[in-house]
Parts: sequence; C-alpha cells; structure tokens
Amino acid sequence: MKKLEGKVALVSGSGRGIGRAIALKLASEGARLIVNDLDADPGDAVAAEIIAAGSDAIAVNGDVTAPDFADRFIDAATDGFGGIDIIVNNAGYTWDSTIGNTRDDQFDAMIDIHLKAPFRILRAASAPLRALVKQESAQGRRLHRKVVNISSIAGLSGNAGQAGYSSGKAAIVGLTKTMAKEWGRFNVNVNAVAFGLIETRLTQAIAAEQATIDIAGNQIKVGIQPQMIEAWAKTIPLGRAGVPEEAAGAVYLFCTPESDYITGEVIICGGGLTG
Repeated sequence: MKKLEGKVALVSGSGRGIGRAIALKLASEGARLIVNDLDADPGDAVAAEIIAAGSDAIAVNGDVTAPDFADRFIDAATDGFGGIDIIVNNAGYTWDSTIGNTRDDQFDAMIDIHLKAPFRILRAASAPLRALVKQESAQGRRLHRKVVNISSIAGLSGNAGQAGYSSGKAAIVGLTKTMAKEWGRFNVNVNAVAFGLIETRLTQAIAAEQATIDIAGNQIKVGIQPQMIEAWAKTIPLGRAGVPEEAAGAVYLFCTPESDYITGEVIICGGGLTG
C-alpha cells in the first residue's frame, strides 16, 4: 500500500517547478490532489497528468493572494474529495531590489504571496479540520494531518537585494511554529522546508534577454547571473544546485507517517548550504 493512499493533498503553486514536482510525488504515493497555478494551462496540465497516471486531481487555478482564493481552494478539497489531509503552501516568486529601490507595493506583494496567502488558506481550513477531527474522535479514530510551509535560506539568513522576499520567508517560519502549537491538539503536524538553490525558472541563468513573469500586470524579471550561480554552487557542499524532484522529496518527508511526532520544525533542503 502506498504511504499516502486515500489522502487529500492541496499544493498551491503546483503548475510548474517545485510545486509540480511536489504534486506529482504526493500523487505517486496515492494522494488525491488539489493543484493550483496562477495560469490555468499549467495547473490544468498537472491535474491531467495526475489523472492519467491513475490518481485523482482537481485544478483550482488563480491568484492565491485573491481574497476569495483560500475558500475556493479548501472547498474544492472538502466538496470534491470529502476531506483535507495535507496542505503544502508552496506558491511564490521573487521580486528583488535593494531596499532603497523597493516600492511599498513591491514589498507588500512579497508579504502577500509568502505569508498572507498561506495564512488565509490555513484559516479557511480551520473549521473543516476541527469538524473532521471531532467526527473521527467520536468514532475512536486518531489521524495525523500535515501542513508543510515553504520557506527559504533567505528567510533564515537574509539575502542582499531581497528585503521583501526574505521578510516573507522569515515570517512563514513564525506562522509555522505558531500553528504547530495551535493545531497540535488536532493532531496536525505543521513544519516548514527552507530551500536553497533549486533549479527552476526563477533561478535560471540569465540569457541575453532576461526572462520575465507577469504578476498582476507587473513584468517581473527572473533569473540569476551565470557567474553568481557558479559562485553559489561552489559554496554548496554537494557541489551543485538541487532539482525540483529533490526539493519535493524534502516536502514528502513531512507528509509521511514517519513524521507523525515531528512538528514546529524547519529543515533546510540546500545540499548542505545553510546561508
């Protein structure tokens, strides 16, 4: 039997990169997925890929920072699959500037995506989780549920040019530790994974024409200077950047029964890089 057989997992930002790898990993272990992407095409594609592989999936696409998103996301799990077992708050992006050049809306966007959106999702999940636990308790059943929030080495150690991103990723650690204490009585394990340098479109080497992503009409530059990637790789004890599947493996560890007595923790998935 697969370790997550029958579990219902929600993964935000799962149309591409690390989020896609997380969704596919959880599905491969038997979970039914609620997937999400800002854009419908990649979100729908991942849902179709999961279904084609023999599991179930529903795509709830759109901006995770929208006021109505959290309720839509949670309702898809409870209405479509009858429960919630795993929540992975993964959606995010970087919008970098030195602090003197960082606008209020730019800073706010980083807090909204990396802290406020996960907060809203967990808040929306609170009532149905309590109801599920109450029902299970009356039946003499005790089930563990999992929340995995995504942080970054930048949130633990800071990173020049990332005042907003680092602040958001630091704040999600505080939310993680608080929810571990608040939801422990409901048998919910709440942990975080802080990523180092993982190969995604956000960390790709900048070519002659720098790539951008469109967020609410803002064309945000993504990518890293090749020489910076090379310098970082030299500081990673394993000698290379990680790949999305390796990042997904770290999240999966916190979703398994083996982590049932681990909560309020942050692990770094960075090949030995710690700051």
